[in-house]
Amino acid sequence: MPASTSHPAVRRTTVFHPRLRALLDDHLGKDLIRLEPDTIGIAGAELSDKILAARKATETERPTFKPLHGRSISKAEASAGIRTIGKDVRTALEQPDPLPKTTDLSGPWPITGHMFLRDLVLRDDPYRLKILMSRTLELTPKLTWITIVAGAALPGRPTPGPQLTHTGNLFAEAEGYQDRRWAMGIYRRLAAPVCFTVSTLVANALWLGAPFDDSVPTRNIIWEAMRLMPPSWNMLRDASPEYPAIDPRIGPADDVLMLPLLTHRDPALWDHPHEFRPERWDALDPDDTPGYMPFGHASERCWGRHMVMPLAELLLSHIRETDLMVAPGQREAYVPFEGLLGVDAVHIGPKTKVRHRRNGLERPPRITGDAAARSR
Repeated sequence: MPASTSHPAVRRTTVFHPRLRALLDDHLGKDLIRLEPDTIGIAGAELSDKILAARKATETERPTFKPLHGRSISKAEASAGIRTIGKDVRTALEQPDPLPKTTDLSGPWPITGHMFLRDLVLRDDPYRLKILMSRTLELTPKLTWITIVAGAALPGRPTPGPQLTHTGNLFAEAEGYQDRRWAMGIYRRLAAPVCFTVSTLVANALWLGAPFDDSVPTRNIIWEAMRLMPPSWNMLRDASPEYPAIDPRIGPADDVLMLPLLTHRDPALWDHPHEFRPERWDALDPDDTPGYMPFGHASERCWGRHMVMPLAELLLSHIRETDLMVAPGQREAYVPFEGLLGVDAVHIGPKTKVRHRRNGLERPPRITGDAAARSR
């Protein structure tokens, strides 16, 4: 796959982790591939649809609501949790001015957006809770566990009430050490994905397409960013008897890994599949486009979608309105091998004199996602 190109003033290259790069180089356009002796990869839109529709995800397959501290999280508990963090997001968005014009979102992304969202959504929750939003905790589950154990054991539990978020009140109302530890784990499970996903999504959009034509809707930009860099580049389904019945190439002991990273770039589905073209969404419905699943399959959409999109639009619209853009000196961004697909550092600052013209002389970046395979 060729290196990415852009208008004359800006050349950007997106460098994927070698394992992601290998998927794109070796398997793009295939419907089924064997990744490991016991793992099948699915990239074809029709086959993905059949696999994901065959049964609901189990508790170990749900990314946010896997068992916590050895205890299962039922669908009812998961739904209640989403409603809780959803109330906090709505409260943040319903403020008279949730993102004042004077707010400066320049700096390294996604961390700049992440910190802003933490303070916007979680308001004045105590430090022992807000520290659970730290991206440093992603380095190892042990570090997260230590932070939760220490926070649950600290004296001076906050008083329940409107001064806390709805999610923070889950901790304030917990009785006893074990319940406080559980509540802190749930707090991270509910709030951190919102901050992580939105800030990463906006960073991806900026890297892939800025500067944007003023006529392009912000929502289109976000849909297109999620096509080239789907938030979840894979979706696991454990071995199940339904799958060999769908396709005999799948064995009874094979786990199945859906690969939106490949499906979203399939040349059989998309015109100019490696190019960032938000205008394609003028004529496409993201809920009814074959092979497009940034929020999962139609049979089981991500419950957090109604929070992610409004927050992402809020931040990206503000960046566009305040004339910020990717620093012209940055030519390269790296995409690590993590569950949440995104560039790890994009430097955002005041807009330069470079302007995007639609006369064909200057064009937004043509992102193929890739130069030569290499790691950091």
